[in-house]
Formats: sequence, structure tokens, C-alpha cells
Amino acid sequence: MRVELFVTCVVDMFSPDVGSAAVKVLRAMDVDVGVPPGQTCCGQPAWNSGFHRDAARVAAASLKALAAALDADPTAVAVVPAGSCATMIRVFWPEMFELTHDHERAALAKRVGARTLEFSEFVDRYADRLPPNLDAKAATVSAYHHSCHMLRELRVEHAPTTLLERTGQPVAEWSADQRCCGFGGLFSFKLPETSEAMADDKLRSLPDGCTDIIGCDTSCLVHMQARAGHEGHPVTVRHLAEVLAAALPASATAGEAR
Repeated sequence: MRVELFVTCVVDMFSPDVGSAAVKVLRAMDVDVGVPPGQTCCGQPAWNSGFHRDAARVAAASLKALAAALDADPTAVAVVPAGSCATMIRVFWPEMFELTHDHERAALAKRVGARTLEFSEFVDRYADRLPPNLDAKAATVSAYHHSCHMLRELRVEHAPTTLLERTGQPVAEWSADQRCCGFGGLFSFKLPETSEAMADDKLRSLPDGCTDIIGCDTSCLVHMQARAGHEGHPVTVRHLAEVLAAALPASATAGEAR
């Protein structure tokens, strides 16, 4: 089995450890991992701002990179460690290229989208390939954040929490677990006061004694970590890939650097 990893801009620039953790987990599943050269941004910032032509110009490079990698191996799939970017590729790329009257790229985007999975979606689908003795060695209770694109566009809800259960990581009930954190891409830049208020309200709703948030979108996690630091909340954030990688037995990672 082969996976072509779409790293995402936010992971590349802000949380490269998430990308490394994703690769470690995939290799522990006996998956060959490639990172298609030439990938850049999925175009989401420009798309969300209404600049579909600019978004298409940006996304064209990543579409070309992913399409070439997937065409080289008909059995491979693309995996994205971010619900928002996976949504852009799977849901919005075909529409975006149609809006620019680029029907050839729109058709190519549909083919790539049909072979693209969000990280937790892929790992849960092939969970039988995971080592059987995952152990999160959890010392604290965590809360899980359902990011908006992943939950509402991809309809991926249970895969992340099912995987956390496999690691033994305790997850608290959180009344606001499906509430938007306020990041919303450029929304947080255009309406910062509203964005900050939404994050602060979500953080205040954390269950007592819960100081650890797990999620599948680094952008959401970076936003909540920043607001927690600003407001003095003792909160840390972790991507699901990091939790799974840390839970792997030593035997599963002994030869992963290949």
C-alpha cells in the first residue's frame, strides 16, 4: 500500500513535527509514504476570500504534483493531515477550476479528490494495519476538538475518537467539542475580535482538570494555543498524528527512518 502525503502549508511552516508524526504512523502501518515534489498550497486562503482565479493559480501546482504521484501508482491514495485542506481538495477543487473554465483541471481535480483521504479517515479505515499494542501512556485527560471542515464537509466525526480509544487516551466529554474555534482561515484576520472571542469562549468551556486539546487541524490547534497563551490558560495542543505516533510500540518505529 502506498500513500502520497499532502503536507499542507500550516504543517510545513508551523508544525513540521505533525508531518513527521504522520509519516511515522503510516510507516508503522506498513505503508510506503511519498511526498510529491512540487506541492505547495491548496489555494484555500484565496478561495475563502472570493478570489477563485488566484486560488486556482495557486492550487494548480499542487493538483499537478498529486495527480502525477497518483497516476504513477493506480493503487495509491493521497492523505492529508488537515480536514480543511482535505476538504479543499476533495470538495472545492472541482468547483474552483470549473469557475475558471478550466474543464481539464476540473476533471483532473475530481479524479484526485476521489483518491484523497483525511489522515484520521485513512488510519481508521485501515486500522487493522496498526500495531495491536498502542499505548498513549496518558497522564492527563484530553479534550477532542472537531474542526469545522472535517466535521461538516467531510462528515468525519468518529474516526479520530475511535483511534484515541485504541491508544487508551482518556477523552473528556466537552459540551463545545463541535463548536468552531474561531480560526476559519482568513476569518481570523478579517474579524480578529470575533475570532478571538470564539476561541476564548471555547477554551473557557473546557472540562475541569482538562488542559490538553487534541485535534486534526493544525490551524485550529495553533489558534487555540495562541489564545490560551494570551489569556493565561494552561492548555497544550496535540495533533492526532502526534498522539498516535507517541503511542506506537518501540518495535514499530525501530526501522522507520528509511
